[in-house]
Amino acid sequence: MKRLRNPRTGIEQGDVEVFSDFEKGGEMWTGSGPRVRRKAVAFAEAYARPPAVHVSVSLWDMDTSAAIRAELVAENITCHGFDIVFRTWADSRAARLRAAWLAIGELPHADDWDVG
Repeated sequence: MKRLRNPRTGIEQGDVEVFSDFEKGGEMWTGSGPRVRRKAVAFAEAYARPPAVHVSVSLWDMDTSAAIRAELVAENITCHGFDIVFRTWADSRAARLRAAWLAIGELPHADDWDVG
């Protein structure tokens, strides 16, 4: 007998401050060369498998006297959370960054079996 089940899709979103270096003279604002900042995000409910995660800039406060160079990605995605990672390099200066995120994936179901 073939059983079909519609998986419970979980969608979660958030908006988090990744850093604010302008007021305290942090390295994203005062430094140069390669720099990276990570912000851990925990999901409210664990997914059955690592979900698809999308991140985007929701607040971008950059100095415009030099080229603006930046990368914003989701890394280390697990069933329980992920890291928002911001990178910049050379003489780019970032005062503040806030990131919006969206996770979409399958939530555990009572009928799921773990047969090992």
